[in-house]
Amino acid sequence: MKICMFTNTYLPMIGGVSRSIFTLSEDLQARGHEVLIVAPTYAAQGNDDERQNVFRVPAIRNFNGSDFSLRIPLPFIIRERLDAFRPDFIHSHHPYLLGDAALREARRRGVPLVFTHHTLYEAYTHYIPLNSRAMKRFVVSLSTAYANLCTHVVAPSHSIGELLKNRGVQRPISEIPTGIDITLFKRGHHSIRRECGSLKNKILVIGHVGRLAPEKNLDYLANAVCLFLDHNPSALFLVVGSGPCESRIRDIFESTGKKSRLIMAGVRTGEELCDFYQAMDLFVFSSKSETQGMVLAEAMAAGKPVIGLDAPGTREVVRDDFNGRLLAADADEEAFARAMEDFVRDKYKADRWRRGAEQTALAFSRQQCALKMIDLYESLRVERQSETGNVDSFQPWYGLFRSLKAEWDLISEKAAATLQTIKSEEHENLT
Repeated sequence: MKICMFTNTYLPMIGGVSRSIFTLSEDLQARGHEVLIVAPTYAAQGNDDERQNVFRVPAIRNFNGSDFSLRIPLPFIIRERLDAFRPDFIHSHHPYLLGDAALREARRRGVPLVFTHHTLYEAYTHYIPLNSRAMKRFVVSLSTAYANLCTHVVAPSHSIGELLKNRGVQRPISEIPTGIDITLFKRGHHSIRRECGSLKNKILVIGHVGRLAPEKNLDYLANAVCLFLDHNPSALFLVVGSGPCESRIRDIFESTGKKSRLIMAGVRTGEELCDFYQAMDLFVFSSKSETQGMVLAEAMAAGKPVIGLDAPGTREVVRDDFNGRLLAADADEEAFARAMEDFVRDKYKADRWRRGAEQTALAFSRQQCALKMIDLYESLRVERQSETGNVDSFQPWYGLFRSLKAEWDLISEKAAATLQTIKSEEHENLT
């Protein structure tokens, strides 16, 4: 099979979506399928584009401080590349920008369009100058309408699948998380504890991995960890990642007199990232804006229990008192700190959580997740073959009709989302 993926963010930009697409692409190619990734141009793109078959399009990078790139509209460039590739499927990873291009190309070619709903977009509107409740409603309406224009929708977790149904997505939905390399994370080395001067083997290490951004609820996490450190003088907080909230985390630790007990390791990838997971004793996570718990599964593959909040993406991975603690979404910082204390004081429970974490990780193996996606593609190919009938004899005219309808649907999608937002705003003003 030939699969063309469209994404607004990709390597070398580090993030869950980039890693998800990279992992899926590698696993598909390992099984003999061909993959083309259409992604924005970045200043430093590395040397793997040719091997991964990445086609870069001109873009304005890091739009308004976000990880997204604003594509410069040059549709003929994409069209020529796809004419040469001749995809069997188009897989969109965003509902706008290059997502629009994905819809146009899928309609023009008459191939199935799969859309993975990676992100709760309403949690990211602070990157837009007109951030407001109305804007949050607009992006929800836009992503829902886009999903209904696709052939099939992929939800990374059960929570997101149910959320999409409740929001009005009527297309078929499959729940397929991003797979992780369990063996890789399991074999990470503990050497990081020795290499970092203050990470001695007998010190308790509380860890976190992720993009350090406002939507990740990191003020809450930093304050909760500081409360825990008050009663555990031999513990440290190890943070792996980077982002706009890095200075805020440093400020919180400095203001509470714990600057020396914070280690900011920056972005780490590959085997080095696995080593940092192994350096941790307990993984903590407070985001409420996730669609899947990718870093949670990675931590558990490394045998690390997790403490998190009951929210989409997290609740699919963390099972309370089995592989960690799943606290109420509105739990305060003191409750989070007490959960960490519970891990430290009950060694039997901590060992049981570790075993539960390793068992949980097995459900997220990249092999299993890749096979689920391949099964989906295969089922869509069978459906398409049964639906095309004799249409191919009118292909030039039918292709033009599909292209025109795609443009009309994209216009209608945005108009409907705008109208719904205006109506909601008017209703709020009246009440």
